[in-house]
Amino acid sequence: MRVVIVGAGPVGALLGGELARLGVEHATLESREAPGAGSRAIGIHSAALSAMSASGVTDRILAACLRVREGEARVGGKTATTIRFDAVHTGSLASFPFVATLPQAATEAAIAATASSHGAASPERGIRVIDVVDTGSSCRVVTDRGDIEADVVVIAAGSRSREISRLTRDGERHAYPDGYVMADVRDDTDEGPRAIVHLHPDGVLESFPLPGGLRRYVAWRRPATAESQTDDAADLRDALARRAGSPGDAITTATSFGVGRFVVRRMHRGRVLAIGDAAHEVSPIGGQGLNLGLIDAATLAPLLAAWDRAGEPPAELAAWERRRRAAARVAARIAAINTLAGRGHGRLGAATREAGIRLAPARVLARAYGMGFDPDAGAPDLTPQTR
Repeated sequence: MRVVIVGAGPVGALLGGELARLGVEHATLESREAPGAGSRAIGIHSAALSAMSASGVTDRILAACLRVREGEARVGGKTATTIRFDAVHTGSLASFPFVATLPQAATEAAIAATASSHGAASPERGIRVIDVVDTGSSCRVVTDRGDIEADVVVIAAGSRSREISRLTRDGERHAYPDGYVMADVRDDTDEGPRAIVHLHPDGVLESFPLPGGLRRYVAWRRPATAESQTDDAADLRDALARRAGSPGDAITTATSFGVGRFVVRRMHRGRVLAIGDAAHEVSPIGGQGLNLGLIDAATLAPLLAAWDRAGEPPAELAAWERRRRAAARVAARIAAINTLAGRGHGRLGAATREAGIRLAPARVLARAYGMGFDPDAGAPDLTPQTR
């Protein structure tokens, strides 16, 4: 059986490495000429670390990451609640009682190095996939360089790949009005490896430690109007000063982003599957999107290996699809709550939000932020058992 993976980002690369480790022939197609740069997603949660542990990726991540064992929500500079990730995880998740922070480019490098160690072929870059056609007996991948035949196609090229298949076009979408600005700068605080969320009437300010003495700041910003002029770096400096009482002199550049939600109605139809952001996109507030995709890949690989051995799709694929769609819906709800809670609500709304934060059980918050509600948390072995 030959599997074609569309997309060589972290999710596609992890799947390719796992297929190589499990002895499944595959090829990976990628439209980009080089891997992406920058930090983007920075938090790898215990559920994903556990799911990737058999692959060898987790060991590489742990060698380079910063381990964040606790986070605080603060109001007016005072602690409203403390979340301890090392106090709630049990079972296989207990091996990773923290959030591993690492720039996404470094995470991708760790995944690529592990895939190479398993003998995975390098991605075929500069190839744009236009369409994926399931003929029943095989798949035809239509590209700008000609057609490619495959037995199974896995679409893992993120949101940009949703138009190449009926499977990924058919989903539930929701756009949020929220906007954010962020930057990674030198960490001049004395917080150490602690994540801080500042709750303020003007909106949330998140602060996450990174390896190498850096810290990421993310601030909610009111939606721009057609007449408004925005300066991302200036807005983030102002948010840091007003919401955390800290100077933001180190912030000279910043990036802005919006948020949305998308979940496909099916992740598997016939010989075509979708994983990662191609299948589900959640608000990045809470840091669950990349983790969802990594767990998708780690749990799908053994099922594709079983398909390869048996010559037919394993019955367990249906249960896998149900779990992964359920995981996406849970993550989307948690991300929506995080997004709503992070908005500027004025003083009355902020007081209500802060009361809710203080009353919420810290263990429940830690489990939610650590993706402990993911149905595949703990990465059970999904390989069908031989009789």
